Amino acid sequence: MSDKSFEASLKSIETENLIDLYFYRPIGYRLARMLQHTGVTPNMVTILSIFVGAGTGYLFYFTGRPEYTVAGILLLIVANILDCVDGQLARLTGIKSEIGRILDGMAGDIWFTLIYVGLALRLTHLYGSGWFFVPAVASGLSHLLQAGITDYYKTLHLYFVSKEKGREFHSIDQVKAQQRAMKSRTNRAFFALYEVYTRVQEFWTPALQRMLRTLQARYGDDIPEPLRQAFRSRSRHLMTHFIDFMTFNGRTVVLFLVMLLSIRWSGIVWIYFVYEIVVLNAILLLSVHRHEQICRDIITLDERSRHE
Repeated sequence: MSDKSFEASLKSIETENLIDLYFYRPIGYRLARMLQHTGVTPNMVTILSIFVGAGTGYLFYFTGRPEYTVAGILLLIVANILDCVDGQLARLTGIKSEIGRILDGMAGDIWFTLIYVGLALRLTHLYGSGWFFVPAVASGLSHLLQAGITDYYKTLHLYFVSKEKGREFHSIDQVKAQQRAMKSRTNRAFFALYEVYTRVQEFWTPALQRMLRTLQARYGDDIPEPLRQAFRSRSRHLMTHFIDFMTFNGRTVVLFLVMLLSIRWSGIVWIYFVYEIVVLNAILLLSVHRHEQICRDIITLDERSRHE
């Protein structure tokens, strides 16, 4: 495996966590290379990953069937490998689209929504109470917000790596302009969802928005390299120590552990809802607080450098 070819299949080494970099991405790369000249498109792989991952929620519903639990874990691992393949295949073939990126982002949300439903049904069956759907819904909403902010921060980091790497970072005005230019109703519907997604991201990051407005007014897309480096250094530290807990791997390490324990204690799966709602939301709030401070510090650093 060529290191340069492998790196070319990634968005950036800087935004990859260790499990992705040493497990999911290498497997995804090899599969993407196998599919590169077959006519299989990234969107086809994404759709397949959605159906594969959807099976996990169904299998996690069952109690007293350890083989179903293990199969559900394996299905989710395979689904995430396919989720890696679609992006790596897109970068290797140059077959990219905004709709594909949105669909790719939705895949994980669909998997976990069905997992939360499966766990809620499992607990309802065990204890005879439909109240377990309350934490399931809370977990789903928490997941959407956490995943949205995580994606926003990682895409912003790519914007500070280079203009080419950061092409997927969009403001709400850019999203609305792209939506107006689309002729297909289906594409416009996808972008309507993307607009809501982007509005939520911008609402949660006021200091980030001020930083972007300030830097773009002064430099356009040609942000000085010292500012880029300063931002990336602190952003990488935040991703490694906090944000990566809200990624697929941060969730599934705990989810898989809980599900394996549920082979012995079926009702223990409620612990994952607690992890999602309490622990990951605490990490979200701390991550947002620290990231907003980074953005304020970058503006201060720029002001000082301009007056020296």
